[in-house]
Amino acid sequence: MISVVTVGKRVHRVLVDQGSSANVMYWSTFNKLQLSLDQLRPYNGCLYGFAGDQVEVCGHVELSTTFTNGTTSRTVNIRYLVVNAPSAYNILLGRPALNRIGAVASMRYMKMKLPSLEGTVITIKSDQKEAKKCYENNLKTK
Repeated sequence: MISVVTVGKRVHRVLVDQGSSANVMYWSTFNKLQLSLDQLRPYNGCLYGFAGDQVEVCGHVELSTTFTNGTTSRTVNIRYLVVNAPSAYNILLGRPALNRIGAVASMRYMKMKLPSLEGTVITIKSDQKEAKKCYENNLKTK
């Protein structure tokens, strides 16, 4: 779990999920970022969770998202599917975003690395205490 900056605001509790085929922003996060409904574009389709449960997609939004380790950063446009579902997380970064930025995530080391535009490597560390807390909270919502 990492933090990113989008719409000029730091968003914590961002789950890096290499198994997800979508980038997801939860409705509560959409509202907290004070995004306009005009920014939400129609999306035809549903998402299916790990347990096969269907989640209705409210639409999609493309946002400039910054990945930073405090000294080096990289900003890219990420397309998020906005869903109204309970979650302990604010954003779920799936394979589309990870592939777009060329990121490699390590579950063992709880870090994500991605290339900067200058040719260096940006290493983003996960907050292990926060990750454990969110994981436990996520289990409670199910």
